[in-house]
Amino acid sequence: MKKVKRLVLAVLLLVGATAAGAQETEKIETTVEADIVSQYIWRGQDLGDVSLQPTLGIGYKGLSLTGWGSIGLSNPDDTKEFDLTLAYTAGGFNIGITDYWLSEGLDPKSRYFKYDAHGTNHVFEANVGYDFGLLSLQWFTNFAGNDGLTKKGKRAYSSYFELAVPFKLASVDWTATAGAVPYATTYYGTNGFAVTNLSLTATKDIKITDSFSIPVFGQVAANPQSQKAYLVFGLKLRP
Repeated sequence: MKKVKRLVLAVLLLVGATAAGAQETEKIETTVEADIVSQYIWRGQDLGDVSLQPTLGIGYKGLSLTGWGSIGLSNPDDTKEFDLTLAYTAGGFNIGITDYWLSEGLDPKSRYFKYDAHGTNHVFEANVGYDFGLLSLQWFTNFAGNDGLTKKGKRAYSSYFELAVPFKLASVDWTATAGAVPYATTYYGTNGFAVTNLSLTATKDIKITDSFSIPVFGQVAANPQSQKAYLVFGLKLRP
């Protein structure tokens, strides 16, 4: 009988530990943070000067909903942005839909809740990608909203694809990125296939106290299509 009790107790302890581990793994994750950048560069395009870019997100079992925004700090005339992304990740695979809203667009009143096909400031984009560890690939395509136009004035279904390679050098995390637009669209200002983003980013945590550090990054970015180059500095604030 004692052996049976010990066996039952051991099983209960094992089940309890497994359940606790499962609950810990399956708990809801939240993201609250903000970046401050010296210049807002997106896929090789200059979208603003010094900017504050907050993020608020929630995730559960690979499914996430994230809000991201940008507002100019040094130039109040910079375009304001508010994006919502619904995404799912399983292993290295990821898929998602993003609703981009900008204060400039087809609606002169900059109304957020105006979704008319030919009068909205929203752009809707789908993406799919895979992280192989040594490198990651992503493909993005606009499917609705204020998309760009082709040379014939038709909806371009503007697309962009990107290859990113992370590596570590001298105790610093680096990422080399190459991105291109596959065909003509006014959304990216291209007349056909064009490499629009070549960048190298270095990230390192700056230790403030034993329990608090601030991630900072520097980036060299170039857009061969527009023949522009940028040097960007940023830092991330987390509670």
